[in-house]
Amino acid sequence: MTDSRLRAMTWNLWWRFGPHWRDRQPGILETLRRVDPDVIALQEVWADRDSSQAEVFAAALGFHARFAAPSYPLPPRQPEDPDHAGVELGIAVLSRWPILDAQISVLPARHRAWDPVSLTVRVDHPADPLPIVATCLDYGVAYTDDRIAQGRAVADLATDPRCDGPCPVLLLGDLNAAADSPTLRYVGDVLIDAWAAGGGDPTATTLPSSHPSAPLEAGPQLVDQRIDHIFYRPGHEDQEVIVEGVRIVGDPVDGIHPSDHRAVVADLRWRNRGPV
Repeated sequence: MTDSRLRAMTWNLWWRFGPHWRDRQPGILETLRRVDPDVIALQEVWADRDSSQAEVFAAALGFHARFAAPSYPLPPRQPEDPDHAGVELGIAVLSRWPILDAQISVLPARHRAWDPVSLTVRVDHPADPLPIVATCLDYGVAYTDDRIAQGRAVADLATDPRCDGPCPVLLLGDLNAAADSPTLRYVGDVLIDAWAAGGGDPTATTLPSSHPSAPLEAGPQLVDQRIDHIFYRPGHEDQEVIVEGVRIVGDPVDGIHPSDHRAVVADLRWRNRGPV
């Protein structure tokens, strides 16, 4: 019986926010190269009329990419920076293997005047098609009803029986909530938190207040919390999934923070013990 393996990563790239966004791009790419993940979910990804950040990085890595928008937050409505004008903000999946298909799903958002989306793809993993749900949930604590509904929605996508098969199902993203929060209660009921399963530090954070541009106004439910997550479930009842290691990455490169978020990485291994 041969085990299958995968290194997954999720990272919020901070769009074109903050000072000197162009100077951050080499550090993002260098971090991706050092980590060497197989699949990556990205949030706050920019896209202009010529290309997208996902496509740029995919080309540099020899990967495949899919982008979807809109996502959280909306770009400035009246941008003062010309680099912001006409630029979308979305989510993306990068994969070492070809992306077989993609589905965009609208998330429930009663308090917003626009429709944020989630992105579900299947990548051509050597073991079999691998389903991935990539997403970013609402950050508005005042809109926790939407946040809870969105958590349930993405959990439903990841538990759709059409995702069943020889590979695990992954839910990757900036979920803007701690794993034990009401927002992610249903997610945690039906999926497994890779960070906890891999023995990760329970005090780890992915939106640190120590960042020079930390969004302190977001409050204690988000700042200094682990709000970026990798969840998974076995693809069928006789599949054993083992999290061999987890870590948080995204240190400054040449003195520049690549993003205001830190990235989460998980190494998964699985074996199928019975018929699929």
